Amino acid sequence: MQRRSRGTHIGLLLLLSQIFRVGINNIPPVTLATLALNVWFFLNPLKPLLSSCLSVEKCYQQKDWQRLLLSPLHHVDDWHLYFNMASMLWKGIHLERRLGSRWFAYVITTFSLLTGVVYLFLEFALAELMDEPDFRRNCAVGFSGVLFALKVLNNHYCPGGFVNVLGFPVPSKFACWAELLAIHFISPGTSFAGHLAGILVGLMYTRGPLKKIMETCSGVFPSNIDYPGQQDYFNGLGYFGYQDYYPRGRPGYYDEVPRNYDAYTAGLSEEEQLERALRASLRDQDARRTIYSSPLI
Repeated sequence: MQRRSRGTHIGLLLLLSQIFRVGINNIPPVTLATLALNVWFFLNPLKPLLSSCLSVEKCYQQKDWQRLLLSPLHHVDDWHLYFNMASMLWKGIHLERRLGSRWFAYVITTFSLLTGVVYLFLEFALAELMDEPDFRRNCAVGFSGVLFALKVLNNHYCPGGFVNVLGFPVPSKFACWAELLAIHFISPGTSFAGHLAGILVGLMYTRGPLKKIMETCSGVFPSNIDYPGQQDYFNGLGYFGYQDYYPRGRPGYYDEVPRNYDAYTAGLSEEEQLERALRASLRDQDARRTIYSSPLI
């Protein structure tokens, strides 16, 4: 794994620009805190990347379990941080306002830990099944796995419609699998197991017992707490707008207000923005064979 460059952080500047264009007041609190935490650890890492990344050898064999906490919050370079956090910005706005801030914080924390555990299991299983010890040494870092899990949730709550993956329309229910393949076609050095782990965790929540287990373990707050203020609505095409909530109006009344997101997205969808950022990163960086999880996305 290569050392992070000390030059101008173009990706970081683009991320901050996008955050300010969206408007800090328009970003729900847990989403904003997650962005701030990842930027903080990028600028002030607790440990070097080689001491933070997640691998079977380091975690299981050497009992360095703190890496489960460190790896999602560390990124290889500013471009890695940029397209992870740009994706987090969109997913957080959608999901936090739907699930409520407290439950969304619970989801983020659970997914961060569980994605790492599933990643270790996958790498261990590959090492055993293929009799290839190198899988135990594969080291992943980043928020990508969590983002893939959140994408499964987002597609679950917004069924139908299509998303753009490398210029091809893909039904939203298959978008995660298409993006999993597309990312590793464009950038084969990324962690396939890390991204797959995120998809599996997302499916455990939407189709498996994970949500019920989380509700049982919490016992304190429900999963449908409303986020005060603006509330999102979703249409069948998978796009979203927002509505202002009028607490003194008649129950259930929402006044739909159009919003021009093109002002800060240049008319691009989330997938198109991430694709452009990824291509720019590949042009900006020399080809590298680093093993990392491109949005432990």
